[in-house]
This record gives sequence, C-alpha cells and structure tokens, in this order.
Amino acid sequence: MSSPPLAGVDRRLFLTSLLGAAAGVAGLSGCAESRAATSAKGASTAPLASKVPAGTSLKVASFQGQQQLQFKLAGLGKLPFEVSSWVNVAAGPDVINAFRANSLDLANNAGIPPIQAHYQGFDAKIVAINVTRKPNYVFATKPGSDIRTVDDFKGRKLAFSQGQAQGVVLLRALKQAGLAYDEVELVPLTSNQFLTALQSGQVDIAPLGNTQSPAYLAQYESKGARVITTDVVDLLNLLWAPTSVLNDRAKAAAVAAYIPHWAKGTVWAYEHPDVWNEEFYVKTQNLTLQQAQGISELANKPYFPPRWDEAIRWEQETADLLAEGGFVKEFDVASLFDHRFEGIAARSVPAEYRR
Repeated sequence: MSSPPLAGVDRRLFLTSLLGAAAGVAGLSGCAESRAATSAKGASTAPLASKVPAGTSLKVASFQGQQQLQFKLAGLGKLPFEVSSWVNVAAGPDVINAFRANSLDLANNAGIPPIQAHYQGFDAKIVAINVTRKPNYVFATKPGSDIRTVDDFKGRKLAFSQGQAQGVVLLRALKQAGLAYDEVELVPLTSNQFLTALQSGQVDIAPLGNTQSPAYLAQYESKGARVITTDVVDLLNLLWAPTSVLNDRAKAAAVAAYIPHWAKGTVWAYEHPDVWNEEFYVKTQNLTLQQAQGISELANKPYFPPRWDEAIRWEQETADLLAEGGFVKEFDVASLFDHRFEGIAARSVPAEYRR
C-alpha cells in the first residue's frame, strides 16, 4: 500500500512537534525483594508485592473526573494508596507528554498510544485490558457533505491523528474499503481539533466517539451533516504506565491494587446506565438525558480477558498497519505488555465479564 505525504507535512516531523508540545491486592504473587529484578530492557521482572507499602501514591488519569465519580457511585471504597492527583487528561499524545513530564503515573487509553510511545523511544507497559466488541467511533461528515459511505472517502480530506485510536479506526476502515492512503488526503490533527475542523470545512470527514456524535448531530444535522457507521472496532481499552513507575516496587503494587477498582467500576457503569447517564453525562457533560441514553445504548459490555493473547495479536496488527503506511517502524509489540499484571482484572469481576 502506498503512502502519500500528510497534507504536505512529513509524518515524523508532525509526530515530533505534536508530541513534544503540550485492602490488600487480590491475586498477586507474593512479596518482591526490596531491590526489583530487571530484564535486559530495563523492565522489572520481580514478583508484585502482596501489599501496597504505606505512604505510596500515584498520579492517575481521570478525564473530566470520570474515574473518581465512577468509584464513588459504585461504592468501591478507599484505594489502599494515596492518589496524589487525578489528572484531567485522556488523549494519547497528552498522556505521553504527561508521562514524560513525570506528572502522570497511570492512564486509560486505547491500543495505539503505547505503540506511539515506543516509536518515540519512551518505555511504557500495558498492565490491564478491557476488550471492546462494538464500534466506539463513527465517521462524521462536515455540514452539507454528500458523503454517505466509506467508499465516498476517496479524494476527500480526512482528519487523522496517528497517535490516537481515531487514527487507527480510520486506517482500518480505509483498508476494509480497499482504499489506499494515496487515494485520500490525511489531514494531521489531534482529536480535540476534529469538531472545529468539521465545522469550518477544513476536513470532509472526522472520526467522532459515540459520546461526541449526538451533540454534533444535534447542532449540524439540520445543516446537512451526518454520521457514517461501520463495523470497525478499536479492540483495546487498556491501562498503561511508564516502565519507571512499574520498576518501583511500591508503585507497581499500587497499580496492581488499582486494576480491580478500574474493572469493577467499568462493570458497575455498564450495569447501572440510568444512574451513570444522570450523574455523569447529564450533570457533568451537559448532555440531555436522551443523548445520554443514546450513548449508553451503544456501550460495550466490558470483557477482561484472563490471558492477553488476542490483545497482543490485535496490537501487532495495529502496529503493522501503521508501519505499512510509514507512520512507525516495525517492531514486536510483545515488549509492550507487563505480564505480571495479566489476569488481575479478570479475577476481580464476575465470570460473565471474563473473555
């Protein structure tokens, strides 16, 4: 598959400038030595501590307060460590910048940010996996567009963020439709620029999350905007952390203690959509109840796999797809997974949520 220039901007230059800006623990495997063992690549191989040492703290991502609200509503109780700050950050490039600045220890993202971090030479590992089986994104058109299918993307300007899930969803959709990269114009943007780019006509298409599209349509559907749905999924919803955090015995134990809260909170939100709609989407996101209900109807049932084989295969396919387009270099994604944490999430939820 051929790879055209990104609207006149060199991919690597774009990436460099974009990312240079801006209770014990269940199922853990015994005490580690005070000095963590490390592999040749610098990642710890020491067993996880069975208890979080006193005084341990983490800086955890919580976009718009979602995480702590979820824990509170679910009645999950106090974490066995201090959260020194809940960091209002979500987009992959912003998370990587926060990791680099040592202002964030643990984040929730899709599968592509760890690939981008590796491409930049920043060492971080995946510690938990939630598999999503239904599409989380739709393709929104600019107002007045005549685009109705992915086949119509040919020759159009498409909003593209190579460091975020939206970018990979777009690439997978193009591949599924048999469109080569040089048959479209990929406009390099970050996801927080997509709405403005659509409104101004800078792009013809932008991937929007299911949580964004109702508000966009409410404002622009009367002006000829629409959304195009596909069966393309972004399989991975994950927790990840810098290797330097995971090499710290106390912080690694805190990460392991956080994972069950994350998994149980996710399950609770799925099982209590009425409460979550009102408390989060309506009260904090200013959506109407009808819009919130539309989002919940599209929500994925969470699945926390006991083993990560499928996740690794999917991550490898994603990395290979990016490498095929010249966005990253080929590499073995197995290095992105810290298997000391494998299965912790699955063991913390009922059997129907393990797959």
